[in-house]
Amino acid sequence: MTSNAASSGSQFLSLHLLETLVAVLPVRDENGAPKSIVYGGYERHMITSQARRRAERVHTRNRANAGVGALAGHRTGVRTREWALTTARALVSAHGWEMDEAVRTARAVIEATGLRFGDPAKKTVANLTKVLLFAPADAGTRIAAHIEEQAATLRPWTEEYVAAQSAAAKAKKKGARKNAAQDEPADGEGGDAADAKLPALPGATRAAVLTALAPRDAVDIALYGRFLAEIADSPNVDGAVQSSHAFTVHEAEQVDDFYAAADDAKLDRKANALDFLDAADDAGAGMTGYQSLITGTFYRHAVLDRVKLRNNLRAAGMTVEEAEEASVAAEAEFVTAFVDAFPEAKKNSTASTGSLPALVLAFEGERPYNYAAAFQAPIDENPVDKDGEGPAGPAAVRRLLKHHAFVSRRRPDIRTGRVLTYDPRIDELLGTLEDTGARVVESAEELTA
Repeated sequence: MTSNAASSGSQFLSLHLLETLVAVLPVRDENGAPKSIVYGGYERHMITSQARRRAERVHTRNRANAGVGALAGHRTGVRTREWALTTARALVSAHGWEMDEAVRTARAVIEATGLRFGDPAKKTVANLTKVLLFAPADAGTRIAAHIEEQAATLRPWTEEYVAAQSAAAKAKKKGARKNAAQDEPADGEGGDAADAKLPALPGATRAAVLTALAPRDAVDIALYGRFLAEIADSPNVDGAVQSSHAFTVHEAEQVDDFYAAADDAKLDRKANALDFLDAADDAGAGMTGYQSLITGTFYRHAVLDRVKLRNNLRAAGMTVEEAEEASVAAEAEFVTAFVDAFPEAKKNSTASTGSLPALVLAFEGERPYNYAAAFQAPIDENPVDKDGEGPAGPAAVRRLLKHHAFVSRRRPDIRTGRVLTYDPRIDELLGTLEDTGARVVESAEELTA
């Protein structure tokens, strides 16, 4: 695909997928229950786009880092709160610093750049930023290299910064006790006058940190975007990928599965008991409980804006040719991740990550197309001779392709679609359908134009 093709009549790649999942729990709400929505007047199970996007992003990053797939050799990003610790480890391993000094310096430099950290009195969060920051994987290494280069300046600056910070914290605590004694409200957290007394970070160091944390050539940041409000002059990225929440094409059904976990030590004693009275003392399970599991056929949808992807990479500093090559590779990996990646919650107890889609539909257009409306009326899985549509998988395939054929006859910008299935029953079904507006392909790579 050429750059011209990306911006003339095929800007958007629309992907639509149907997958059947059995006895899984890929996402949960705050109470541990399956997430759901009401659509078409019926409750449906839901898998959030956030869970899907993270699974796809990590899948893409891991393959690239392993030298596998179209993005092998390209840089990727890491989303974490541990950039101070990552920088400190680089100072220790590459430059021979002591860990305590490395952590103190890295935290001071990054905090003075504009990122807020957790409460210094709480060891678990003291060296973690308050927000997750999606930045190139080598950002910590680059910050560490600058700190080492400017060590003669930054070591005394750090001591001054930490001392001033400690003095400000003591003054604030003293003021809070005084206000409490006088029954007056204490100042709000952050942004108080004490902050103004901290020594300013040298301008060259702040610029170096911002450059290291900038999106640069991390392809997955260009794909999925990032937002950082804490540092106004740090570039944000409006991602090129749009993702919808997945939902069941039929009414939601779930089961509360009772489980009993055995205590091996108790069972060993019971097996070796000399009489039934000793055995009775070790009766019963080690632990019992309930977990909710869901089953259903899900529809999900995503869109890739090819023009935005190229613009994001150009804005990160790539040439036109570099952005074009990286965009073609990123599109191939995005499609692969959309098909193959899956949220990993409960993966060991449900084997959910081994699922393959029943159908994937891909096509180009001048705008995104979401086909959720095809399933506003839930599929009735009652036997066909009782006015039902039959099993949800094949019924959803018929509905989706019928919907696509209908829309594509009325929207001239929609290019010929491609469909991929991993289900032999669906493959047979595709051979019986007329006017689907799509041709059958046999690999995820063929889903791109």
